Amino acid sequence: MDKSTAPSDVSESIDKALDADQRSEAQEAAATPLRCFAGALTASGFSLLAYRLLLSISASFANKPIVSDNPIAVNISAEVRTLVIGMVALGAGVFVVAAVGLAALGIKLLFKRDEAANS
Repeated sequence: MDKSTAPSDVSESIDKALDADQRSEAQEAAATPLRCFAGALTASGFSLLAYRLLLSISASFANKPIVSDNPIAVNISAEVRTLVIGMVALGAGVFVVAAVGLAALGIKLLFKRDEAANS
């Protein structure tokens, strides 16, 4: 065995092993309609929980008015309340968009699979 060919043989075998691992990971991570709809259901559940949290927080803030004579304290308190409500609303919106996107991807994959079967 020549010393100059040994490293290339080793690197080729490593490359082949890495390619096989990457292919198996890609097959495991392949999007299927079932995975898409399960993800959409999970995301919609989280969005519903975040929306209910948003309603609860906003009702709590509405029932507890800011009581202070200091205008700076009133302004800071109003800004913090706005920030809290905005962050929860943003979280709910992100989960809604994720749910809609996953559902659309699942529908697309269903039709794509039907087209592949007909071809």
